[in-house]
Amino acid sequence: MNIRRVGPFSVSELGFGCMNLSHAYASPPSFEDAQTVLLKALDLGVTFFDTAALYGFGANETLVGRVLKQHRSRIVLASKCGMTGVDGKRVIDGRAATIAKTCEESLQRLQTDVIDLYYLHRWDKKVPIEESVGALARLVERGLVRSIGLSEVSAATLRKAHAIHPIAAVQSEYSLWSREAEIGVLQACKELKVTFVAFSPLGRGFLTGTINDPATFEARDIRRGMPRFYPENYPKNLQLMTEFAQLANKAGCTPSQLALAWLLAKSPDIVPIPGTTKLDHLHENMASTKVTLSPATIAAADRLINHTTVVGARYNEATQMEIDTEKFE
Repeated sequence: MNIRRVGPFSVSELGFGCMNLSHAYASPPSFEDAQTVLLKALDLGVTFFDTAALYGFGANETLVGRVLKQHRSRIVLASKCGMTGVDGKRVIDGRAATIAKTCEESLQRLQTDVIDLYYLHRWDKKVPIEESVGALARLVERGLVRSIGLSEVSAATLRKAHAIHPIAAVQSEYSLWSREAEIGVLQACKELKVTFVAFSPLGRGFLTGTINDPATFEARDIRRGMPRFYPENYPKNLQLMTEFAQLANKAGCTPSQLALAWLLAKSPDIVPIPGTTKLDHLHENMASTKVTLSPATIAAADRLINHTTVVGARYNEATQMEIDTEKFE
């Protein structure tokens, strides 16, 4: 794959989001199946792997550490703090002592001496962003972390944080159907020379064209709580996929590949991190790096799926209160 920059690192233009190997959607695969997917991603040229203390309440870091330890010198390893599992519940805590403790625990699970890119997973609004970033900066000084990032923050918060310590990357949701990053934070990243890492670049599966009925989601699937997948909204969104599939077919690729190629074409400073539990989907995603879209196809995709055509908010009201990203009215 081609190479892009994340802070001081050169990484594959598509990274791998490890979350759903342990967390959030369907029941996690077996260790053997997860190991197979991770190693095949490595074999296909992925050098950027993204995990977090939250995912599986530590289980995902443990998985990544166990599988990729022997390949550590070949990869750029990213993880996150500031949102973890405590007594079986998700807790946002950006206090300095908690960040330091979480980092030590993550290093043990990841079986490494240093984390290449360490994000504040959520800004804890009870703690000034300067305080949390200061704690991350001290981890850099101690040699436990090489660079720091932020997740789900606004342009204003990014600028405050960057004034305390250089921010290597901002990670937020970005895809054809989640365009909030275009309001302000993408421009701030460009001005500050911060890489934008796009999670859920396939719209949490929507842009694959394979989700016909969200009612089939498992009870634990977090998409059940996302308004775009609600019964009153999803059928309207699904109507967009007919024309999108036709557009992909005309471009000589699958809907998933069109969505990823669209994102790769947006800017060389964007690194998407699609995740999957299936080898065929992994191969399909990685093949998107070979897809070249015409300006007309990019413009058609832009017009078809965007914040004015998608029905429903990105998050429900409670979750929206926890994040700091800009949102469309």
